[in-house]
Amino acid sequence: MTATPPRPSAAAGLAALALVLNALVWGTSWWPFRWLQAAGLHPLWATTIVFVLASTVIVAARPRAFRQVLTTPALWLLVVASGTTNAAFNWAVVIGDVVRVVLLFYLMPLWTVLLARVVLHERFTTAAALRVALALAGAAIVLWQEAAADASRPSLLLQLPLPRSLADWLGLVGGFSFAFNNVMLRREANRPEEGRALAMFVGGAIVAGTLAVTLATSGKAPWPPAPAAPWLLTTAVLTVLFLAGNLALQFGAARLPANRTSVVMLTEVVFASSSAVAFGGGTLTPRLALGGGLIVASALLAAVAPAERH
Repeated sequence: MTATPPRPSAAAGLAALALVLNALVWGTSWWPFRWLQAAGLHPLWATTIVFVLASTVIVAARPRAFRQVLTTPALWLLVVASGTTNAAFNWAVVIGDVVRVVLLFYLMPLWTVLLARVVLHERFTTAAALRVALALAGAAIVLWQEAAADASRPSLLLQLPLPRSLADWLGLVGGFSFAFNNVMLRREANRPEEGRALAMFVGGAIVAGTLAVTLATSGKAPWPPAPAAPWLLTTAVLTVLFLAGNLALQFGAARLPANRTSVVMLTEVVFASSSAVAFGGGTLTPRLALGGGLIVASALLAAVAPAERH
């Protein structure tokens, strides 16, 4: 007797629930990363250690996943996309205002529209153009916060709504690579899940590790501290959480359209903002709320825009 496969609506619900789990993990991950930073472990080193451990677990459980990644060029793009996402986001939420970083990270509707057109051949519709306009307006308001507050800037160019800190740039780069990551998961949905999962974790280890070594060698970041139970235990717990969260992400993103994935993942904005405001990781000003509201509205519009192809 075989199990009855879940109905399409039930399968979509499970996929959405998996994405919410991933959003919860990432939305609250800023706190342990800041704790590790205070313990002397730079977020890039923490990311490297966590993702090396997670990759080892996957290879041990599914040895064939390693060969899948090595022999599948499409998964190499996932390696780069996921690695950039994790390194950029984890670094940004440690050095910047968590609310601001997360809002810039979640300009995904803008990037998804463009990437889905190139990678998935989805049409650029009037509704897509509206989403892009809303996302850009929201980003301008968020980024204009610093410029407007500094009336001493003599140049109009310096007052434009552009990224003004490393955290801003990391948030934007991380969001773009995350959108690419989700689009690639959708395109490669028919490949074995263990291969996709390993590609994502290996990417985090490679990109974060390369950046960490480069910065430490040049004296711009510290090398990892001596082994100590508190930070070792914390990285072990993070490994388990990220393993569960990222497996949930690739499960959900592979079963929902790219734009729908972006919408469900917006729950991370709620988790991150509420936890940051409650525990001192960020502030939610009226200007930030307005800009963030436009960004969220852009993503919500994507929920009613089915993917269209030529």
